[in-house]
Amino acid sequence: MTSPFAYTFTLSGDSCNNLSNATTSTFNTPWMNSRIWSKLPQRLIDRILVFLPIPAFFRARCVCKRWYGFLYNNTFLELYLQVSPRRHWFMFFKNKTCKSYIYKSNNNNVCSGSGHGSGASSSCEGYLFDPYDMAWYRISFALVPSGFSPASSSSGLLCWVSDEAGPKTMLLCNPILGSLTQLLPPTLRPRLFPSIGLTITPTCIDVTVAGDDMISPYAVKNLTSETFHIDGSGFYSIWGTTSSLPRLSSLESGRMVHAEGKFYCMNCSPFSVLAYDISSNTWFKIQAPMRRFLRSPNLVECEGKLLLVAAVEKSKLNVPKSLRVWSLQGCGTMWVESERMPQQLYVQFSDLESGNGFECVGHGEFIVIIIRGTDKALLFDISKKRWQWIPPCPYNANDGFELHGFAYEPRLATPVTGLLDQLVLPF
Repeated sequence: MTSPFAYTFTLSGDSCNNLSNATTSTFNTPWMNSRIWSKLPQRLIDRILVFLPIPAFFRARCVCKRWYGFLYNNTFLELYLQVSPRRHWFMFFKNKTCKSYIYKSNNNNVCSGSGHGSGASSSCEGYLFDPYDMAWYRISFALVPSGFSPASSSSGLLCWVSDEAGPKTMLLCNPILGSLTQLLPPTLRPRLFPSIGLTITPTCIDVTVAGDDMISPYAVKNLTSETFHIDGSGFYSIWGTTSSLPRLSSLESGRMVHAEGKFYCMNCSPFSVLAYDISSNTWFKIQAPMRRFLRSPNLVECEGKLLLVAAVEKSKLNVPKSLRVWSLQGCGTMWVESERMPQQLYVQFSDLESGNGFECVGHGEFIVIIIRGTDKALLFDISKKRWQWIPPCPYNANDGFELHGFAYEPRLATPVTGLLDQLVLPF
């Protein structure tokens, strides 16, 4: 199996000389004596390797046949799942800035806002962002068939949904390994561009598809949701659980966020938050804070909590424009402001944004804020209370596309997907 990462490292002449001298001096010291290190027990070596970041791990697989075979070694993968540290990365895809949807009733592809589903290219590629090292990596999705677009992510897997209007088919993909699994049969109700929620735990998989019900070949309404569930006890429900959405629902964002056993998504006109309780199969509305003055509200999940990120613009002069972060409290209905972008930074941010809006993605202790129509993005580290600009993605040329992101945790294995084999689905 070849490495999915596109590694390119360029060093200047002075840097190369310094690196060479440092490497030579290091290997001449007693601490790097090969006679000592070659006698390390294999179990200890394996335990060291599971702590490597994903790019370094794939480089290490080139060392020998044994290391190359780690991806197929159940003992190593079990150790990896037990002790490997979680890495809160992000996955981005190109997305058309012009959101015009053209529906065709024949078998041609639907032209959507996704670069993958629009027929722009025969294969799709994604861009991994490492917020710890501020590094970008490019990954190809050659196995994903045309006519599918990324919709959600959880536990190292990406969920792809069919673009064509009608019952929706979904695929699960591990970008690191390049594996591809058909998740389940098509949804029961025909839909156009529904919101997709995915959560995967060590023992179960839950998928919720909501909104954009096709009431005719030419009209859609946000009426219902349907849910797929499978768990380790052998229980499964293939779109057998349905629920009605609250009245006047408008799921324009197309994305769901999972936190504490519930899926959340933004509701527009006026702004509110729609919540779906998986255990009780019920939807309800939560009032958004300062809903009359919000602009570009985004829901993100960070460290198990639901956060709302939005710009606040009041007409009164005594309330300055700002970008704020609210946290949903344990009662499930009250919001508390937890962070606010420094005013000087917001002035700079506002000049670049120019009213075009922004998109937010949260993961772990990080929130990425992408300015629409530009290659500019901010990273907010919640634990360190630090705001900083992200270096532009080197693979994203100025070609009329902008980046659309998901929280992504790189993993070498997600064993729970083996439950899908119980369904005996042809692929």
